[in-house]
Amino acid sequence: MSANLMDKLKSKDAVFWGCVAAAATAAVGIASVYARRNYEIYVPIQYQYRPGTISGWLANALAKHSKSRRKMRPVRVYLDGCFDMMHYGHANALRQAKAVGDELVVGLINDAEILRCKGPPVMNEEERGTLVEAVKWVDEILRGVPYDLNPEFVHELFTKHRIDYIIHGDDPCLLPDGTDAYAHAKKLGRFKMVKRTEGVSTTDIVGRMLTCSRVNTLIRDDEPHPLAKSFSVGTSCEDSSCEADCSDESTRTTLSKFLPTSRRLVQFSNGRVAPEGARIVYIDGAFDCFHPGHVKILKAAKAQGDFLLVGLHTDEEVEARRGPHLPIMNLHERSLSVLSCKYVDEVIIGSPCVMTEDLIKTFNISVVVRGSVSETSALEPVKEERYAVPRAAGIFRELPSPSDVTARNIIHRIVDKRAAFEERNARKVKGEEAYYTGSKTYVQEL
Repeated sequence: MSANLMDKLKSKDAVFWGCVAAAATAAVGIASVYARRNYEIYVPIQYQYRPGTISGWLANALAKHSKSRRKMRPVRVYLDGCFDMMHYGHANALRQAKAVGDELVVGLINDAEILRCKGPPVMNEEERGTLVEAVKWVDEILRGVPYDLNPEFVHELFTKHRIDYIIHGDDPCLLPDGTDAYAHAKKLGRFKMVKRTEGVSTTDIVGRMLTCSRVNTLIRDDEPHPLAKSFSVGTSCEDSSCEADCSDESTRTTLSKFLPTSRRLVQFSNGRVAPEGARIVYIDGAFDCFHPGHVKILKAAKAQGDFLLVGLHTDEEVEARRGPHLPIMNLHERSLSVLSCKYVDEVIIGSPCVMTEDLIKTFNISVVVRGSVSETSALEPVKEERYAVPRAAGIFRELPSPSDVTARNIIHRIVDKRAAFEERNARKVKGEEAYYTGSKTYVQEL
């Protein structure tokens, strides 16, 4: 074949494939324009999807990698404490600590260490463990840990338990010799601080129970305990009928600084909605001074269905039923304590004492339960009209209470060891006053 013929064939092929390429480009262009015009007909330009930039793609890729890495090696944080008379302040510290990492390990200080460093605990180690274990942010508990985070124990935390950071609130934690209990962890750069929840402390709660409870005769179970009602709302005692010597420094307690906010409720809430067809269980009460008995009956109630709804009675309802000395904790404080429990899905704040058909229909309640042990069971039987409607509907059940612990029992523990608790409170009150007046600084809450 001659060279001229070869050149002609190549020229024809080039022209052919050039025409094909041009036709394909034109077809794609026409299709693109047609599709865009039709897209614009239905979606205005300001609402049209625009692909992200390379930085957006990179951010998503890094987030995915970080999630995968932390799943293989989660960040483990450690927070220890006595958790005596556990309250929503403890729960909020645990919530913030969990926000620092992926897994929260809680160190529960044993009874002997608390007695050595602070004074007698109100609750024993088993009871305190029950309360801590029920908090929804806790992943693991180390029992019997020392009060002093000495170098040997800190090394054990970092190696054996794979702890990345040790957490504590911004309030000072001093050993009996006056030194900082977290000094070694801070020196190693493995310490992180969270904001203390103001307005509540074990010292304050014990003080509320001690104040205005000095009586000459032993308080019986069938008598209302002469505590000052005013301390449930954080005011000073002005009850003329009170027999206490409230001028005594050892009986004083600091005024409550609790400031309820909508954000706090959101932080503690699960944000759950009962799925369609779920069996919704309802239990109500005061749930004052949240204790192991509450935890165990809530766990038993949750086992009756799929979604646990807790009704909290108002302060006025509780006072009318139990006497002017109760509740120790006000409605907002009680709400947060109950919301922190992992068995609880939702709370009705200020639910009616007497159940109605409307309440059952509004929340689609399937079964109403009540424990066999309560604060009033020793004083008088439960009034039938409180649960008349669910009884008539055949949805009421009384559950055998797994524990006989009540707030009244706890008050008796404190009163029986009044001298020891007053001495402990006197020391703690001075420390808290020094914190509020001197060393307190702003710490961003997580």
